[in-house]
Amino acid sequence: MTRETPARPTIYDVARRAGVSKSLVSLVLRGAPHVSAARRQAVLAAIEDLGYRPSRAASALASQQTRSIGVLIDDFRNPWFVELLAGLRSVLDPAGYTVSVADFQLEAASGRNPVDGFLAQHADALVLAAEPDAALLGEVPVPVVVAGVRELGPATLPEADVVAGDDEHGGTLATRHLVELGHRRIGHITGRGGPAAHRRRGYERTARDAGLEPFVAGQDGGTAEADGYAATVRLLEERPLLTAILAANDVMAVGALAALRERGLSAPSDVAVVGYDNSPLAAYRYLALTSVDPHSRDIGAEAARTLLTRLEQPDAPPRPALLEPTLVIRSSSGA
Repeated sequence: MTRETPARPTIYDVARRAGVSKSLVSLVLRGAPHVSAARRQAVLAAIEDLGYRPSRAASALASQQTRSIGVLIDDFRNPWFVELLAGLRSVLDPAGYTVSVADFQLEAASGRNPVDGFLAQHADALVLAAEPDAALLGEVPVPVVVAGVRELGPATLPEADVVAGDDEHGGTLATRHLVELGHRRIGHITGRGGPAAHRRRGYERTARDAGLEPFVAGQDGGTAEADGYAATVRLLEERPLLTAILAANDVMAVGALAALRERGLSAPSDVAVVGYDNSPLAAYRYLALTSVDPHSRDIGAEAARTLLTRLEQPDAPPRPALLEPTLVIRSSSGA
């Protein structure tokens, strides 16, 4: 004797339980605004009572959309994107979209193009939080929102919306903090890419405005922990009397701390260290890293709202948005 599997509730079951039509249930599932509060509540109550789970495949066929968003980042090893992803999901999850993440570096090492992968899965839109080669992007037939200051070239994605933090101002905030603490020999470790370039400009301008000579290392390198270590070694060899270091991101700052420790130095008693991104690393008590907070969660949420607006209004002109960063002071920076 076999046990019968309970039938999975359908959209028709929900409609009968709520006392409405199937099309009205579909409107509620799509988040359509023109549904009365009473009917919407009746449908949501019926969904909960029945344990109904809509078929994503059926919804995609019916609406010509998969309700999926592809997010492209540069490097999974750098935790800066965690808050960005949380912000994206805080808006996209309630709207009924799923979010998938791909790493350009990881995919490229395997000979794959993640843009092609998302398009093959019929993603409705892309969030670009990376700086891939223009050839990898090609002509993207879906809406794209660029998250962060990215140097992609003016012709790469001319119709993309851009949501970013003011990285140049963030570099200014960090450098000004060190100047106000009394530091006169402030070095900067940096790397390739748009965010690093903007942060570097903020550092250099603020240092010169304070009558200081900028010391920069690592412009042609990457922005991982090992790059931060190598740039700090070079900086200390060329400028052994430095009393403060500003890193282009938090993982580079961790590399800087390692280089200092190898030389018997520590932060902040010997050299003050400031990072950027205010990633989860910075808040660890062992590091207690002063860091610029670009408010990545807010950037992610605004990017998601911008993306939803773009899906509804595909012909609207591109809309840039720039968010102000703040400085989070912890014990790694001192006078």
